Parts: sequence; C-alpha cells; structure tokens
Amino acid sequence: MIGDSNRKMQQIPPLKSIQAFEQVARFGNVAKAAEQLNLTPSAVSHQIANLEALIGRALFVREARGMSLTPAGEQYQREISGILQSLALATERAGSAVGFDCLRLHAAPSFGLLWLLPRLDHFRSCHPEIQINLSCSYETLHFGRHQIDVDIRHGYPDWPSLEVRTIRHERATVLASPSLLERIPVSQPSDLLGQNLILSEAALVQWPQWFAQQGVALPQAPFALGFDRSYMSLEAARHGFGFALESSLLSQDYVKRGDLVPVFPAELSTPVSAHHLVFPRGHAEMSRVRHFLEWVQGQLGHVFNY
Repeated sequence: MIGDSNRKMQQIPPLKSIQAFEQVARFGNVAKAAEQLNLTPSAVSHQIANLEALIGRALFVREARGMSLTPAGEQYQREISGILQSLALATERAGSAVGFDCLRLHAAPSFGLLWLLPRLDHFRSCHPEIQINLSCSYETLHFGRHQIDVDIRHGYPDWPSLEVRTIRHERATVLASPSLLERIPVSQPSDLLGQNLILSEAALVQWPQWFAQQGVALPQAPFALGFDRSYMSLEAARHGFGFALESSLLSQDYVKRGDLVPVFPAELSTPVSAHHLVFPRGHAEMSRVRHFLEWVQGQLGHVFNY
C-alpha cells in the first residue's frame, strides 16, 4: 500500500514543468517561453523532456518553425488549464482577510467602458462582498500570469482550451444623432451614398459587408472618419459627425438616452456574435465567477450561447 501511494505521488509533476508546458503551448516556441519564465531555452526544453518522460508520451511535435501540441498535449492542456491560476488564487485567499473576494476582470475597451462600467454599481449592490478589479485592452492576457478570472473578448471565438460563453442578440446597426437625421432624412440604404460614414475599424461587420447585404454598391467616396475603438465611433456619431455602423450592445445606452437612434428597422441590421466571456475550465465553479456570470445573464435578459 505504501508503495502504491508513493507511485501516485510521483505522478504529480514539478511545478516548473507545468509552467514550462503552459508557456511553450501558448507560444509554440521554446525561446519565447524561456523569456517569459526567466529561464534559458535549454532549461525549458529540459523541463518539457522531464514532463514527457513522466507521462510516457510526446506532448509536442518539434518542427523547424516551432513546436505544436500533439493530440496528447492538447488533451493535457485542456485538463490542466487554469491549474496555476487556481493555485495563485488559493495562495492569495490564504493570505487575505476572511471574507475578502476579488473578481478580476479583463475586457475589450469599448465593452468595458460602454456596457460593463455603467452597470458595475448594480453588481456591487447585489454582491457587496466581492471587490472588482477591471482592466481593459485588446491584448489577450494569460489567465494565470495576469491573475484574470474572466476575460470579455471581442472577435471570432477560437479558444478551444477555454470555456466560452457568447453573448447573443447583438446586431450591427446603422445609427445617427437625431439632429443629423433632421438635416439629412434617410429612408433606405441607398440614401447613405455620398453621406459622411464613420468607419469602426475593429467591428466584425463593416460598411462594405452591410451595403452588400442590402444590395447596394459600396460608395466610392472615402469614409469621413475612422476609429479603432467603438466608443470613439459612437461619440463621433453622437456629435452628429456622420452615420455609424455599430453594435446594438455597445450603443444600447446611447439609444436609451436618445443620443443616437437606429436609422433603419431591425430587419436591415446584421446579426453578429462579437463579444464572449472567456475563462479557464473550472472557473465557473468559483462563487465570485458564478455570481458574475449569473448577473450578466440577468442584465442581458437571456442565457449565453455555449
């Protein structure tokens, strides 16, 4: 029995090997992983070799362009995803005051500013025991290294090792200020030809796609203004600088206040799934994350797509 117990304990890999595996899996490159871990490339390669010897199977395919996961490596990555994050959080909780719980969020800037921030006070009133830390950027952060519980990402979902909850019922909608529509009446898509159009460079649905869907040839004139942030496009439209093609989710409060109005009926908007709540497998079991996910669903009025 003692021998069996020792053999089971020996199957727990060293923490350094897990760290090396996660970083090489992330970058597909030993040198970049070594830089992140402040180790030499040979030390990282040694840790990977030790881990593969312990498991008894190759975790990576070595290629001239870098390293990619084998099927066994992909399975291992899925199953240990978030283990370092959980360890870091457990260590943090052990050294924190009783009852302290910090929800660490990262969000795409426009979602964080336009949708999440105005509603955080409501979440705090529902869960005063949870402290919130919110950071915003378009950078894809590492959950363990940056200590992130939930990442609200913008784009096409392609994160197979993570849990993804996609926000539904978002649409790309043509919006304008009431004052602009008073000056320039618009009743059909072709009426926008020759008008000042605001380009949202990061949006998943842009003007060429929208015009093509309406059967209208793309105007040859350059766009009046272009921005790499949706909140800039919406602010420009609010000031009456032109027509914006933007997310109904991000523009929701502008429309409620009457700062912007949809130019066309809903059937001329385009469905889009652009925002996703992303987190390591198992994070939904944490009470603070579970409370946040339930609260977001309540605010949206629907359940997520999985």
